[in-house]
Amino acid sequence: MSTLDEEDPVCPPAPPGIETVIIPRAHDVGGFEVRRALPARERQMVGPFIFFDQMGPGEFLTGKGLDVRPHPHIGLSTVTYLFEGEILHRDSLGTAQPIRPGAVNWMTAGRGIVHSERTDPAQRDRPRRMFGIQSWVALPKSAEDSAPAFAHHDAAALPLVEENGLRMRLVAGEGWGLKAPVAVSSPLFYADAVLAPGARLPLPAEHEERGAYVVQGSVEVAGTRFEAERMLVFRAGDALALTAGPEGARLLMLGGAAMDGPRYLYWNFVASSRERLEQAKAEWKDGRFPKVPGDEKEFIPLPEGRVTVRAATRPD
Repeated sequence: MSTLDEEDPVCPPAPPGIETVIIPRAHDVGGFEVRRALPARERQMVGPFIFFDQMGPGEFLTGKGLDVRPHPHIGLSTVTYLFEGEILHRDSLGTAQPIRPGAVNWMTAGRGIVHSERTDPAQRDRPRRMFGIQSWVALPKSAEDSAPAFAHHDAAALPLVEENGLRMRLVAGEGWGLKAPVAVSSPLFYADAVLAPGARLPLPAEHEERGAYVVQGSVEVAGTRFEAERMLVFRAGDALALTAGPEGARLLMLGGAAMDGPRYLYWNFVASSRERLEQAKAEWKDGRFPKVPGDEKEFIPLPEGRVTVRAATRPD
């Protein structure tokens, strides 16, 4: 989804055992609520994850749906992961892929791609629920200008663990002795974990930067309880586990190796230099990005107002 030029998420003082707590900012996008956790002023990335949006939960009325018009990306991979609902993804490679709950949809922009995200007209005949997460993974400098690509893996193809009150699907990367099939450009992990009341999930020790987003329920970490819609970022090397509260919990676990330097962001573009952002802006404004087959009539114009271009580093 297109980025929003709004206030940053809030980062209150973190309790012992936690490096950063991020409270997302909620925004209305055409009658549909989106909560943004990354980037935050105090924390731009967790591993390579540079953007993290919770979409919903919400409901589209009959005849309505998601309509994110074609828009461009560079320097990142987008990851759309749904709990409820369905999105029709189209891109300039000619991809037309329905995105359904539990599947991983990994679009690598590289030097440039255009895509749209809509509710299929055939799915608008009755009210429809929508709930999911869209995140961006910044590409390392060596892959920023790689060829664009799209990969889809059904839920059945992803590693799944069910034990001791834990049901965890590894969406991408490696962790907890598992490896997902999607090809990634840097070391990372991304997992969807459902915990029964009192169940525990340790942080993966092999990754430098680690975070957890509480989707539903609550968890306790190092003696502190955290409710839903909180992102927790942990210190490197700390051996910690998350314990589900009395109603259980659903978490998205994410992180990986620290990125090879800060990134600049402008609208839907991510780059390691301001010059590359300026180039992408000019290319989109001049119509030099490719079209999306099957969705050529509309597009999102380059924002003309002030949009912050910024680079942030990991806190000391």
